[in-house]
Amino acid sequence: MFFHKEFLVKLNLGSDNSMTMQWEQLLSLRKQGDKITRPRKEEDPTRLSYDVDYDRIVFSGAFRSLQDKTQVIPLSGSGFVHTRLTHSMEVSVVGRSLGRAIGASVLAKDPLLASLGYQANDFGTIVASAALAHDIGNPPFGHSGEKAIGDFFRSQEGSILKGQISDKEYEDLCSFEGNANGFKILTENRVGVQGGLRLTYATLGTFIKYPKESLPIKPTGAIWDKKYNIFQSQKDFFQELAQELSLISISESIDKRFVRHPLAFLVEAADDICYTLIDFEDGINLGWIPESYALEYLSPFIQGSKIAIDNITQKYHQLPYKQDRIAYLRALSIGTLIREVVTIFEDHQQALLNGELTTALLDKSQYKTQIEKIINLSITNIYQSPQVVEKELAGYAILQHLLKVYFTAVYHHWKGETSSYDRIILKTIPDQYLLGKENLYELILSLTSYIASLTDTQTTQLHSKLIGIL
Repeated sequence: MFFHKEFLVKLNLGSDNSMTMQWEQLLSLRKQGDKITRPRKEEDPTRLSYDVDYDRIVFSGAFRSLQDKTQVIPLSGSGFVHTRLTHSMEVSVVGRSLGRAIGASVLAKDPLLASLGYQANDFGTIVASAALAHDIGNPPFGHSGEKAIGDFFRSQEGSILKGQISDKEYEDLCSFEGNANGFKILTENRVGVQGGLRLTYATLGTFIKYPKESLPIKPTGAIWDKKYNIFQSQKDFFQELAQELSLISISESIDKRFVRHPLAFLVEAADDICYTLIDFEDGINLGWIPESYALEYLSPFIQGSKIAIDNITQKYHQLPYKQDRIAYLRALSIGTLIREVVTIFEDHQQALLNGELTTALLDKSQYKTQIEKIINLSITNIYQSPQVVEKELAGYAILQHLLKVYFTAVYHHWKGETSSYDRIILKTIPDQYLLGKENLYELILSLTSYIASLTDTQTTQLHSKLIGIL
């Protein structure tokens, strides 16, 4: 679906009232709270601000906790099954390759941008940093954890908030979104910490896949309207960020909705490549998908590689261990899809800058059908396997119990009705999640972020303590 140009002109709220986003703005080195500009030529060549973004994400506690958060298989004891941490690192590596290739292409066509000091590696580092952080806000137990949180506020004890906070604030909780929680982690002001990790606006913009608030829900079929990235607590800064980056507004009302930063499409593509191929690889290594499916399902990507198919087949059969054989095919497939995404981006670069491309890049791929076949196989053999479903059910019940106990204590405290048990529970919540919260919405959202910050193991251990198992 494409928006008419007249529609975009009417709705654009960018700083120069232009239909087209500008790379110089999209690559902004500004950071939250800056009073000065940060020209690219004045950057320390040995450690750019984009590099600092990457480092700050790596050293953050929120990123470190991903080592014990579910990617697909909750509470797995298998050493080769991916966690959110290893998945994020792999997406970052693929994103870096995509960003560098696109950076070289953009700079070759834009001498002015190159004269300002920008380099191809800048694009790579921006995309790598955003990709590294793309799951940083996810709660325990993956997407089932998001559903457990949302259902608690929609139909369980948390529904008491309806009418006490605004509709958008309530929807933030009822459709709790890891993407929005990630943006909150990266940018929120806390006591003694202003601006979160203080990343460059370029990296923050690239991180945001769904540049909108929780309401309205899916107002269009555009890919950026599928979910949301902005809690009400971050909407004012988001407006500032969007203006600095020259993002195009697509809302006629007070609702904040913008088209994506072009580089956010690369983060999405890197994520799609990794979870499609690597979940498939995990399934084969676990024995849930027959190894014979590897050559069958990956053959289109392998044929698109730069190596002769006979040589690939020969090397595949020479490798003595299954994990090495599958890793070899997966690596070739990733290489093919990286080249494919780069070509698609280059072909649609102007549409991306105009905010006219409303689908994911891989939706335009010649391999789209094969990708869908792999995902469908993974759904049947992995995502809907008894082992995964049973552990998701357990995780769902555990999170609902934690939310009930903690929400009750915090809500009673807000109402001035704290019980002795509530006081004990409140002592277990780190001060950073309770101090400085000015209203009921911010207090409950912060509590929910605390629950979301827990690892899978921390969640199960805390649940055991709350039911009296020491």
